[in-house]
Amino acid sequence: MEPTYLICLPFGGAGASFFKGWQEHVPEELTILPIQLPGREERFVETPHTDVARAVEEAYSWVLEQIDGSARVALFGHSLGAVLAYELAHRLSDAEGIRLTRLFVSGSPSPWNGRKERATGLGDDAFLAQLHRFTGYTHPALQDAMMRDLLLPMLRADVEMHENYRPSSDKPLSVPITAVRGRGDTLVDSAQISQWSEATTAGLSTGELDGGHMYLADDHAPLLRLIVTGMQTA
Repeated sequence: MEPTYLICLPFGGAGASFFKGWQEHVPEELTILPIQLPGREERFVETPHTDVARAVEEAYSWVLEQIDGSARVALFGHSLGAVLAYELAHRLSDAEGIRLTRLFVSGSPSPWNGRKERATGLGDDAFLAQLHRFTGYTHPALQDAMMRDLLLPMLRADVEMHENYRPSSDKPLSVPITAVRGRGDTLVDSAQISQWSEATTAGLSTGELDGGHMYLADDHAPLLRLIVTGMQTA
């Protein structure tokens, strides 16, 4: 049996540890493989990426090192992670030994329909207030002045990377896409989720789960059930 992987791309400000507990909630034959980008957690001292293409190139090389032999692979990304996952899907679709089965995107409009309002370039307080307005979520660490100063460069880099993103190709993927949002998400509505149909020739399925933009930070179990079901039907 081919090994099966779910490669997880981080949303803005997140590290690989966000996905640490997911392995306990999926079948044992599925391996959760979170990607750690520079500027966070054990890679804190490294300069974070501000360009999606550079981040995806690094992620692509790392994934090929982790997967030895043929494997079934799906990708998941939320918000910034959704566009990273989309670009990585393009790279992996032609990789030898990898059978890309599905792309799961969450809390994001399609690659050609990014948000028009920006936070890049604002002063610290205005920047954080804008992020809170966008997401309805503030990480507890940002309440501590010292931690805030440490995290701001990485957050700013992630936001710049997301807000300056433009798709590398207008060619749709040939794998199915599942697009998900929180029912209470005021940043991404159901019409924007449906726009992901433009990104694939293999069909789009959509889903809504309880919660706002950061619904997966409150309870990841419903999302994982949706992902596992989607992978079983791929």
